[in-house]
Amino acid sequence: MPRAERERQMIEIAEEVFSERGYTAASMDEIAERVGVSKPMLYEYFNSKEGLLLACIQQSRAALREVTERATVGATTAEEALRRGLLAFFVFIRERRQAWSLLRHEMALIGTPAADEIEQTRRQQTDLIAALMSDYIESDDDFRAEASAEFVVGACERLAIWCERHEDVSPEMATGYAMDILWAGLSARTR
Repeated sequence: MPRAERERQMIEIAEEVFSERGYTAASMDEIAERVGVSKPMLYEYFNSKEGLLLACIQQSRAALREVTERATVGATTAEEALRRGLLAFFVFIRERRQAWSLLRHEMALIGTPAADEIEQTRRQQTDLIAALMSDYIESDDDFRAEASAEFVVGACERLAIWCERHEDVSPEMATGYAMDILWAGLSARTR
């Protein structure tokens, strides 16, 4: 099997195990067994369990960025761009539950490189939203655009956690709830 394909397979299985057991309880032995490789091979690819976790988080972050960016292409208004981006986010967390689980369980990882990777995911989404907003929102104040983007990311992260407890809330419903609150404040500043 080509190295890149084997690496993707290892990350996919590790994501499952980390999601099921949590980082601390997950073992490299179990991950290696599920993948069908030796434990030394995991270490050869990722150096450590933490290195494997970082690879999982980085892959999840890249996938989240791709789906949210792609969703906003072609939007002609700020409202449409925000709605499309939010829907892509809520669909991502529904369809990629294991990836989302890794991105939201940072409390057990405080002070580790993994916590920094998770914060980079937030930063990525904040930067993406701030850039989108700058195309549509009137403001010479970069701090206001960034603060607004931080608010959107934080609010949607909490709403996503709430959605986990309410299985019957669809991504479309979650998007509607978020838009009801967020757009009320942002729409006053659109061009």
